[in-house]
Amino acid sequence: MAKAGYHHGNLRAALIEAALRLIAEKGPQGFTLSEAAKAAGVTPAAVYRHFDGRDDLMAEIARQGYEIFAGLMEYAFNDGQPTALAAFEATGRAYLAFARRYPGHYMAMFESGISVNATPQLAAVAARARAVLEEAARRLSEHIPPEKRPPAAMFSAHIWAMSHGVVELFARGAPGTRAPFPPEELLETGIGIYLRGLGLLPPDC
Repeated sequence: MAKAGYHHGNLRAALIEAALRLIAEKGPQGFTLSEAAKAAGVTPAAVYRHFDGRDDLMAEIARQGYEIFAGLMEYAFNDGQPTALAAFEATGRAYLAFARRYPGHYMAMFESGISVNATPQLAAVAARARAVLEEAARRLSEHIPPEKRPPAAMFSAHIWAMSHGVVELFARGAPGTRAPFPPEELLETGIGIYLRGLGLLPPDC
């Protein structure tokens, strides 16, 4: 039986909240659409008023996650001004902060198997998030001679991969792993090594 108040206007939000709880408890592949409906207090049939199926529900959670993520990245980039280096480093810290604060959204985005091209809306907001890091990379590397300058998309992809690795291995308490240093320190030193390799930091920095 549906819970009181779960009418047409807020059932969608209730299903998303229930799914986020289940993702945090069981992982993005660890529950069925029927379980999400039960957790929201509605029948499985009611889910289809708002979502075409489980993948559609997960894609919407991923889209919401990217909206939050893009906003945090934009804030970090702008708050890190006036130097390009400070802005760039701030986006790395924002990645770690997002993964910790929004684990359900993070897992829907990166561990559910849902493609960022699952819906046009998801693709657009994912591109917006990537664009922040690409712009940070472009500004930081614009003084490198063109023949030695990596494409901003490649530069930012390297840092994204490094950030993602630190999150997956050390920032989310994965079983059997223990960070030898704080995740923020691991990421900061890793970025420093990368930037020194490009000549963007002095050797003793």
